[in-house]
Amino acid sequence: MNAQFEWREEFNLGVEEIDKEHQRLFKIINKISAIREEEKNSQWACQEGIKYFKSHTVKHFADEEAYMASIGYEGLEQHRRIHQGFRTYTLPALERELEQANYSDETVDHFLGVCAGWLIGHTLTEDLSIVGKRRGTWENLLPDEQLAAMKELIIQLVFDMFRLESHLVSDTYSGEKFGNGVYYRLIYGKGQEEERLEVIMVFEESLLVKTVGRAMGLQTNKLDALLIHAARYTARQFAGRITEHLPASEEYELKEENLLSFEQFQKIFQRKKIQASLLFDTGEGYFAYCVIAPHLLESGVAAPIQAENVLSEVEKYLNQREEEETLEEQNPKRKILVVDDSQTIRQGMKNLLDPDYEVTLAESGVAAIRTITLNRPDLVLLDYEMPVCNGKQTLEMLRSEQSFTDIPVIFLTGQDDPGIVKTLLSLRPAGYLLKYLKPQELKKKIDAFFSNTQAAAKACNNGAL
Repeated sequence: MNAQFEWREEFNLGVEEIDKEHQRLFKIINKISAIREEEKNSQWACQEGIKYFKSHTVKHFADEEAYMASIGYEGLEQHRRIHQGFRTYTLPALERELEQANYSDETVDHFLGVCAGWLIGHTLTEDLSIVGKRRGTWENLLPDEQLAAMKELIIQLVFDMFRLESHLVSDTYSGEKFGNGVYYRLIYGKGQEEERLEVIMVFEESLLVKTVGRAMGLQTNKLDALLIHAARYTARQFAGRITEHLPASEEYELKEENLLSFEQFQKIFQRKKIQASLLFDTGEGYFAYCVIAPHLLESGVAAPIQAENVLSEVEKYLNQREEEETLEEQNPKRKILVVDDSQTIRQGMKNLLDPDYEVTLAESGVAAIRTITLNRPDLVLLDYEMPVCNGKQTLEMLRSEQSFTDIPVIFLTGQDDPGIVKTLLSLRPAGYLLKYLKPQELKKKIDAFFSNTQAAAKACNNGAL
């Protein structure tokens, strides 16, 4: 890792002394990175550089808090709480990891990644909020007592499920990259209501390899499709156990789940208010638990209960998954992406199509493009009347990418006005469907589309076309 972090104009608060201190912290991180890369006997130099970074960070926090007090900043106590978390949890955890591994390249990379990521994220959000340039990320952070209960619950579950002793690295983890990871999102909902519980879990690649991979006897040091499936299953099991401890979550069920890219994960932190975001070191790799659930968390977190070791369950799941994939290869399910800004429509289409198709969901045109990049569908069902980026614009984006031009798109619309229909057809989609059709009629038309497509392909292969 040869990380050189460049100071950018957007980092400036306009407060000279604080800006100078921020720049100095960047320089120290860059110096440590250079030492690690260039010097053969760099351990002592890294130790001294990290000590200097720590002492300067603590001084900077004190100076920044004094400045906030001098201007009567309303968010001082919340800001001080975030500083305290970095002092109390993050730096000691990173130092402990460095010492135990004798300042290995991996642990120095962790130190640099976490500290640089934290510094950048903190500067661009909480620090800029001091001067009114941004709103803070942690305005809705759980109270100390509830956050402590959540922390203890997760530590207990990690031990019960994986027999790993974990330590809190950060109680305000802001999405910084700490290595190669798997980012998995689960969305829970109640009936047709829009109120949601959103959970994001991050597994460092080494954690999956050393736990699940080792339990299954896999001879690999890299993440593969099997371990990604393991991450999905583990995230689902873990998040399910956490929600069991939220008193208000009884009526909630899993509605949607998907893998995220690191960029998608970061954007969630930029636009949503996080109630809890905890980063842990398990001794085998890092793990993060992030939750967005403003209403569900108000009543607190229940005490942990004993949970069985799930590695054997993961193995059973993966074996079952292998059998299912073999069957899927013999009789593959068609992949359908449903793009609609209405959660009700998305979930309704998923419930309708899931038995016969592999269905993924996207709530916007931009999200659809990202999803297609990660998992190419055989058909896109695209809402025509979406805000911001409508169906026409989304179709144009798809057709602008050469690798996506052959993906068939069927428009979904709630309007059967002749003018609207004419506009739809002028865009040359594979067809259009009216949303108010009965579910079974919609399903019949989608089935017919694939049947006709298959028949045409067969005829072409036989030389009939």
